[in-house]
Amino acid sequence: MTVLIRDLRSDDPADAEAVVRVRRAALPFMIASPALVAFEAVCHPPEARFRVLVAELDGRVVGTAQAGFAYDSPEPGRAFVNPYVDPAFRGRGAGTALLRAGEEYLTEAGASALFSWVLDEPAHTAYAVRRGYERRRSAHFLRLDLTAGLPERATPPAGVELVPASAFADDPRPLYEADAEATGDEPGDIGTEMSDYEDWLATVWADPTLDRELTVAAVVDGQVVAFSAARTDGVDRYGTAMTGTRRAYRGRGLAKLAKNASLHLAREAGYREAFTGNDAENGPMLAINRWFGYEVCATEARYVKEVGGS
Repeated sequence: MTVLIRDLRSDDPADAEAVVRVRRAALPFMIASPALVAFEAVCHPPEARFRVLVAELDGRVVGTAQAGFAYDSPEPGRAFVNPYVDPAFRGRGAGTALLRAGEEYLTEAGASALFSWVLDEPAHTAYAVRRGYERRRSAHFLRLDLTAGLPERATPPAGVELVPASAFADDPRPLYEADAEATGDEPGDIGTEMSDYEDWLATVWADPTLDRELTVAAVVDGQVVAFSAARTDGVDRYGTAMTGTRRAYRGRGLAKLAKNASLHLAREAGYREAFTGNDAENGPMLAINRWFGYEVCATEARYVKEVGGS
């Protein structure tokens, strides 16, 4: 049986559905929807060279991969390839074919280093090492049962107002400014400089899984000082995309306040499971999530292969 690797047909709803099925089977802790898959294929700027690849086996989509450049990194040549294979079809060459196709594409485009997230399980990490990748850091997926209890909603301190992201529909720049500052301080092995508002509008604000009613911002004197961004699959899964606080307002519990409000809104909207992800070294955010009742459900490790580049 020959594995066929091709690009996603972004205008084919059945193709997007097939990719979602694979992602949910391979990584059930991530938010996935056909609208998101179609959006990812077209939302990135040209310098990202972003592609969604799919692997077909006997006409069935059994794997997929995201490949592209970290164009918002101050370090040129940083690229990524993240393959996923339906567990029911592993061991048949789909993952290797996807990874090889992604590596060849990115290397030919001038990548100097290839990063890939790998499930922190012996078979997966051993495979990465065999392919020449070295371990860098790890991150946890966490799950919270929204049908169980949540901490009670707290009253915001004087001068702080909690508002949904939808309140910024006419001008989301205050959310962008808070996101850019918080994201710049996130631990990680690829630096990020979020300095292009139009790009943020196109890739973050326009994300079809971003739930603007469940995303909550803490506002002081008209300025967003903390926020918790929510993504949903439109069915029963809610995910925290990012929770952060502007530097001058850290240490006051404002991010926790915003996230608590968002979780309560998600439960009221009928979502049953909440997921989030944290870098293993992000102690403050892990502590906040443990306070909410989140439990680690899986761990990924970030691996890198230096490939030269031009």
